Amino acid sequence: MLLLENLDQKTKVIPFQKINEAAENLKGIVTHTPLQLNTQLSDEYNCNIYLKREDLQVVRSYKLRGAYNKIFSLSASEKKQGVVCASAGNHAQGVAYACRKLNIKGIIYMPKTTPAQKINQVKLFGKDNVEVVLIGDLYDDAYKAAMEFCTKNKSIFVHPFDDEKVIEGQGTVGKEILDDADFKIDLLLLPIGGGGLAAGVSSYFSQLSPDTKIIGVEPEGAPSMYVSIKNGYNTELAEIDKFVDGAAVKKVGDKTFEICKDKLSEIVLVPEGRVCTTILNLYNREGIVVEPAGALTIAALSIIDKEKLKGKNVVCVVSGSNNDIMRTEEIKERSLFYEGLKHYFMIQFPQRPGALKEFVTEILDPTDDITYFQFSKKNNREIAPAVVAIEVAKRNDIQRIKDRLTKNKFVYEYLNDNKALYTQLIG
Repeated sequence: MLLLENLDQKTKVIPFQKINEAAENLKGIVTHTPLQLNTQLSDEYNCNIYLKREDLQVVRSYKLRGAYNKIFSLSASEKKQGVVCASAGNHAQGVAYACRKLNIKGIIYMPKTTPAQKINQVKLFGKDNVEVVLIGDLYDDAYKAAMEFCTKNKSIFVHPFDDEKVIEGQGTVGKEILDDADFKIDLLLLPIGGGGLAAGVSSYFSQLSPDTKIIGVEPEGAPSMYVSIKNGYNTELAEIDKFVDGAAVKKVGDKTFEICKDKLSEIVLVPEGRVCTTILNLYNREGIVVEPAGALTIAALSIIDKEKLKGKNVVCVVSGSNNDIMRTEEIKERSLFYEGLKHYFMIQFPQRPGALKEFVTEILDPTDDITYFQFSKKNNREIAPAVVAIEVAKRNDIQRIKDRLTKNKFVYEYLNDNKALYTQLIG
């Protein structure tokens, strides 16, 4: 957790009047999403938790706000040239929808590795107004191709976050929150990817609700804003964990950095596994479907000191729900790993009858479950390795299993501590 109160900075902000203008531009285009009191979370954290449900937005994320405001603000001649973006996610869908509503042409560059579901969604929202170009294996490849096209054809590039018009559009989330809240907001939690939403909403709140403490939330594996503010300059990370794809960027925007370093009270980093647990809990308990980035702020509640939350009015922005169902197994796996409920071992089994039965009866309890077992029998060897995954009922149960393995003279290696190998097993 990075506290920011003591930094010496020049104040930079998007004027709230510009965000109000953006709200006028977006009338009839975006859904005014609800601000909902969540009783289960409120009871759990002994405070009043309100969810700003941008997962219910027309394109299932807030990204439409910034994309539409940017494209709407272009001159007639600029619109004739068409717009271009590079994205493999929610920004592409927002641009596509805006192009159809404004009846202008858009070209969207996406990596060839983009899941078919996301490509189809972009085509669905953009229809005949949008052309999708698949190029390269990485986002950087798509971005490079998009910029080359813009230079050659004098098209306007719609940046996903580092553009004032985009930031103004994202800031309308903050306007809606304050319009709907008939109570003092003590804490506001905002997810951070490139920083567009955080910059826009924190700008609005700093002028119209200055007593609200604003907390930015990033995935632990992609702490680009956290590192940049800590270093005092916008810093590009060498590598990131891309799991929370809607909030995983190597470098935040220059404009968003300048605003966030001044307007955020602190930044909280959330482990990816905790994000997964939150996704599953929201679905199982509330019937709410969110993508990893959409779960960030709610996941952060478990990390913030509960005394800071007690009795407060807290708003969490739920940023999106574009979750690919094909990721469900990985989400479950990461959650179980984070909660200490699933464990991988490399166990050397004696090559004799009854060895596996001995393992099951002597090592495991009825509450333990073998969820993965891959054995490689070696001829003319006394022992042979097996990769075994064991799911336990309680976090502390794993020590019992390790103690029994040692007592019964099973040679083993615990794989959860080997990050590179474990990533291969759950990927």
